[in-house]
Amino acid sequence: MLKGFTVPLTPQGDSTLNRNPPWHYSSDCLAVEYWAEPSAIAALLPPGLSADTASDGRAFFWFLDWQFTGSNDELTDPARYQYREAFVMVEALYEGQPVNYCPYIFVDNDAALARGWAQGYPKKLASVFQTRSFSAPSPAAAPLAPGSRFGGSLSAHGERLATARIQLEEAIPDPRTVFSRPSVMRRYFPNLTAGHWDKPAVDELTLSLTDNLTLVDLWAGSAELSIPEVRGEDMHAIAPIRVGRGYRFGMSYSVTDLKILRDNRKA
Repeated sequence: MLKGFTVPLTPQGDSTLNRNPPWHYSSDCLAVEYWAEPSAIAALLPPGLSADTASDGRAFFWFLDWQFTGSNDELTDPARYQYREAFVMVEALYEGQPVNYCPYIFVDNDAALARGWAQGYPKKLASVFQTRSFSAPSPAAAPLAPGSRFGGSLSAHGERLATARIQLEEAIPDPRTVFSRPSVMRRYFPNLTAGHWDKPAVDELTLSLTDNLTLVDLWAGSAELSIPEVRGEDMHAIAPIRVGRGYRFGMSYSVTDLKILRDNRKA
């Protein structure tokens, strides 16, 4: 019997990019609130989602420094399973309920890329960096304190795709006052058979299910964000018209399941 959750499948199962869930994640996060052109966000939404006119084009740009493990002590193999990520979450509606939708996401690790595709995140490879915090006092330590500054950058194919900077001002006691919408994605796998290119093998709207989701040490402050126009990328269409607050916090959760909201091939 061939083993593995993602390809390649082998008799031993050691070559697979990912073993079966549960998958456990911990991260330091930067997120910048901003507003884009509402019509550009509406144009990105897949069947089953509609524009949230009350949000008026609101979105968040995220940078994350991840540590991952499954059930095989993967956290002691950081070369394979530690990674960084950047993505956009735009606000939308599913059957009238407020949700976030991920139209763009970038990652620097192939195992994370495969897990994302399985869930519906449209991941692409890129280089992602962000300021880290350290416990030993230093001008470089970036402690969680008023005045501390953090930066994040995203680049791919020699081009800078996004740059963010945050300066902390205050702690936020309840993270749910900022981050409360569930995340919806589109699982899309094309069909290469001639005559069926416009009939994907999989086209589903999915709901991210996170077990034991925890957000800690949420700080807020002023923020800057730029998403320049780059040849070969479309993300600049939802570049900031104005920028709100920036946030720095810790996050953890586990993944064991996924909910299919809609099969667009049948709808």
